[in-house]
Amino acid sequence: MTDAVAGAGPNAPADKKTFMGHPRGLVTLFFTEMWERFSFYGMRALLVIYLTQHFLFSDDKAQGLYGAYAALVYLIPVIGGVIADRFLGSRKAVTIGAALLVLGHFGMAFEGRGSVQEITLVNEQGITYDIISEGRGDNRELFIVAPGEVRYPVNFSPEGMAIENAGNAFPAFVATDDYRLSVRQDTFSLGGMTIPYEQILYLSLALIIVGVGFLKANISTTVGALYPPGDPRRDGGFTIFYMGINLGAFLATLACGYLGQTYGWKYGFGLAGVGMALGLIQYLMGQKYLMGKAEPPKPISAMFEGLFWIGGLLAVIPAWLLVQQTELMEAALPILVPVLFAAVLVFALAGFKGDERSKMIAALVLVFFSVVFWMLFEQAGSSLSLFAERNTDLTIVPGLAMTAAQTQSFNPAIIVLLAIPFSMMWVALAKKNMEPSTPVKFALGLIQVGIGFFILVLGAQFAGDDFKVPLIFLFLLYLFHTTGELFLSPVGLSMITKLSPARVVGLMMGVWFLSSSLAHILAAIIAQTTASDTVAGEVVDLGGQLASYVSTFTWVGAWGLGAGVLLLLLSPILKGWMKDVR
Repeated sequence: MTDAVAGAGPNAPADKKTFMGHPRGLVTLFFTEMWERFSFYGMRALLVIYLTQHFLFSDDKAQGLYGAYAALVYLIPVIGGVIADRFLGSRKAVTIGAALLVLGHFGMAFEGRGSVQEITLVNEQGITYDIISEGRGDNRELFIVAPGEVRYPVNFSPEGMAIENAGNAFPAFVATDDYRLSVRQDTFSLGGMTIPYEQILYLSLALIIVGVGFLKANISTTVGALYPPGDPRRDGGFTIFYMGINLGAFLATLACGYLGQTYGWKYGFGLAGVGMALGLIQYLMGQKYLMGKAEPPKPISAMFEGLFWIGGLLAVIPAWLLVQQTELMEAALPILVPVLFAAVLVFALAGFKGDERSKMIAALVLVFFSVVFWMLFEQAGSSLSLFAERNTDLTIVPGLAMTAAQTQSFNPAIIVLLAIPFSMMWVALAKKNMEPSTPVKFALGLIQVGIGFFILVLGAQFAGDDFKVPLIFLFLLYLFHTTGELFLSPVGLSMITKLSPARVVGLMMGVWFLSSSLAHILAAIIAQTTASDTVAGEVVDLGGQLASYVSTFTWVGAWGLGAGVLLLLLSPILKGWMKDVR
């Protein structure tokens, strides 16, 4: 992407405007990304809980859908970045992406009445009744609905269903083998067709996927373009921008998580949509401060630009189809991505020599270990989200509790507090020639994510008769996971650009994003091992659910520690392969 000449054209006066010593355009991009992340993380905090309690998805289906969605979110930006670099420029690409995101997030607010749990009693001539839930969080209660809309409270256990005060309407207890469960979807009519509300969910997720594809990589590119080559303010600018990302995530998980689980899902998702709309509005209003840095590489006609708007909408169709094919993605990505890794490795061995070859091999090894890190770290949006909902005592202090979705605020809050101190720490260590190398930072990040899971396993020993773990242990998990992220994430993309030969940087960036996509699919497969039987979104056996979490988090923690120790042992070799790159 070419940069406009400073001082030329109608935007020249804006070139001199600064904010805290940085280009004024950084403020525009800061708030655009803040509101985009507000919408993204606000929706993410609610998604898996929403799927299991509103649409009554099984744990397997909900966590698989989340994994497919997250994998596509990290896969599509590769294409969006190429389109912006070659044709649209960042400004137009970000505008298209933001518009699609607004549509997607508001679409999530059209939830319908929700799916209905049905129960068929085998010993009553196969008569089917509705099981409905009332209330939210710990106040949710289940009822079986008898003819005449009479409701009787019910409780489920692994042994069966107990019905309170049923009199002659129902037996007091129905064994598990004596009933069958099914789900009836809520539908609406459109043009004479009956369409499940579930399809609005898939369409909304597809709009968000394509929207993120147009926006994610390109807004970061614009931040870099605001600074001339060698400008010492560049790193500080990206630090401020990074803070915007996490400020948006922190505010969203608190606000959307509270509204969605306290007053209704549509309010949480609706607020996420409002946030994205605000981001789009302020981005369009702040164009004059971008100094022409986000324009197309060469002027394009309105008709040509319109083709990309149409193409963006058409791209929603395959995204809508793919996001529903969770089993296909779980089967395909773990095969396709390693094959690509192997192909790039062969390419590096055959096509490069000397330092270039060794640097590329080092980069591929680090990318592999980053997949391990992110597949463990990204339990946050799936298994850890349901763990917070089902097996965590969410009391902060007596009389004050948070919702399960709000626990997603721990990660961005810790980043906002620690990002600058960590940056200062690396600078101070570098001055003393004590800064760890990139492989050592990756290794320490993996060890910390493993420790985080073991802390939660330890916390399970303090669960009471309600099988709920004190909130402090979940917070400590996120503390260790976030410090691990600060060891690994900020240097990941930088590592790729430094170690890759100039002519294949684009290829290696594609490998990086593909590896992130693979990590999210693997994260979903791990999360599915914690699946539990549910009725109307309520877990049948909370004790069994906690035991399942303890089992999975134990071996997941061991993976983190094992991978970290292995990489620590390999780090001297990798450091040698990296030559002058730290």
